[in-house]
Amino acid sequence: QVQLVESGGGLVQPGGSLRLSCIISGLTFNRYWMYWVRQAPGKRPEWVSEINPSGGSTDYSEAVKGRFTISRDNAKNMVYLQMTSLKSEDTAIYYCTYDRETIMSQGTQVTVSA
Repeated sequence: QVQLVESGGGLVQPGGSLRLSCIISGLTFNRYWMYWVRQAPGKRPEWVSEINPSGGSTDYSEAVKGRFTISRDNAKNMVYLQMTSLKSEDTAIYYCTYDRETIMSQGTQVTVSA
């Protein structure tokens, strides 16, 4: 059974930073692309970032490019999202997933507000 558990969310002021973590169990982690997806209140899920199995290739949505950095540690079965220069529009529940089209975990809430 695959389990994904996100952590690291919270309340932060505009311009602040957060680092999200996600630990995955139940699959051969180093064979999978990993994704971060977010869902703001009343909106559809939005792809944020992705990283290839080796960690050597990453991509970002235009909304977060230059501010967010995705990384992974295959030895620990973990994926991270470093978020800087946060804006109010980044407020959402953030999910990690190995299937870009499917949310399969509880996520972690990020709220950016003064």
